[in-house]
Amino acid sequence: MSAYWLFKSEPGTWSWDQQVAKGDAGEEWNGVRNYQARNFMRQMAVGDRGFFYHSQKDKAIVGVVEVSAPCHPDSTAKGDDRWDCVDIRALWPLATPVTLDMCKADPRLADMVLVKNSRLSVQPVTPEEWQVVCALGGVPA
Repeated sequence: MSAYWLFKSEPGTWSWDQQVAKGDAGEEWNGVRNYQARNFMRQMAVGDRGFFYHSQKDKAIVGVVEVSAPCHPDSTAKGDDRWDCVDIRALWPLATPVTLDMCKADPRLADMVLVKNSRLSVQPVTPEEWQVVCALGGVPA
């Protein structure tokens, strides 16, 4: 069974369009320097799905990604072996971006990590939350 995740990025640093431009090869989800977020990446498997979230100004889930390479040393960690990452590839954009405000307003998402701890850059999403967000975003779950 696949697991579901959410990956947050500031669009000025790494945007959905940049992720899409990487094609099927995907890109390393590097630069994460939070132990909890790193530990979530260590739990991921190739084929797991995730939401791509634009933080800062947009504050919206804008696309669906897939883990394309298992957890490995982060190439930006410069020899610091504490930091690992996965590779992800873009699958499709949401027909309608799902904003943080929409998530907060939906009682079905009240316990979502994004709602309770919006600062965590990599976080789990339950299967139920996945279904709700996909429905709100107009894409297949």
